[in-house]
Amino acid sequence: MLKPKLTQSILLLLSTISIILFIFFISFSIQYNKNSPNISTFTNKTITLKNSSHQFTLFIGILTRPDKYDRRHFLRLIYGTQSSSPIAKTDVKFILCNLTKPEQKILIALEIMRFDDIIILDCHENMNSGKTYTYFSTLPKILPTRYDYVMKADDDVFIRLKPLALSLHTLPRFDLYYGFVIPCPSMNPFVHYMSGMGFVLSWDLVEWISDSLVTVNRTFGPEDKLVGEWLNSGKKAKNRFSNKPAMYDYPGTNGRCSHDLIPDTIAVHRVKKWDQWLHVLSFFNVTKDIKPSKLYNL
Repeated sequence: MLKPKLTQSILLLLSTISIILFIFFISFSIQYNKNSPNISTFTNKTITLKNSSHQFTLFIGILTRPDKYDRRHFLRLIYGTQSSSPIAKTDVKFILCNLTKPEQKILIALEIMRFDDIIILDCHENMNSGKTYTYFSTLPKILPTRYDYVMKADDDVFIRLKPLALSLHTLPRFDLYYGFVIPCPSMNPFVHYMSGMGFVLSWDLVEWISDSLVTVNRTFGPEDKLVGEWLNSGKKAKNRFSNKPAMYDYPGTNGRCSHDLIPDTIAVHRVKKWDQWLHVLSFFNVTKDIKPSKLYNL
């Protein structure tokens, strides 16, 4: 039988060891959490780390104006019912400049609370006075993770996400410039520039735009043409791809940039009127996957 003093000493030793182990465990847990990516943090922003089941990631920024509430709600339906999985993890956001009206600050705040799909840049709303530069140059500073590709798109373009992903998945992830080359009859992506309807840059080019002196001093002018001039001046975008005829303007709206709707479409531009949208949505039968329900009679 152990003596009382010896028993007391053993219990004290065990208690001390337990406290030391507990402190070590807590310290290790804190350090581990600090150094590990926290997926739930990104999920709150609706931007997640690359999923290993996807081949690449794509960020689509739709440049629009704060007062276009109806257009944003409509486009949420258009893109919210599409999927590019399992090819790509695609995030679609609306890109605005600084809000200038009291009602914008209330109504857009509600949109952010409900949908969390708006980015407000430090710029003045414009078409050719720096918004596109601000968009590309800001993304590396504010996004919680990098993407393989970044797309700039207009709010009057219908993008089919899965065909877009299929067209990108075999292309380089570096030094890439992809879109619809201007002038309209051209098939040479190395001459002139990609139309502002919707063009894609690889992430390294987005970072270059953010850091380069070539771009920061040339932000005024036709935004799509400027991007082409930046890349040419910087000797960038060795990998260029023009996806014609899969990208085009709505029939009859823009001369030789327009043609009839075709099944292999990736993007249709200049879809401004409701009857044009209905024509496009009907042609591609976007509601074909609606689930049968007793709640409605179609």
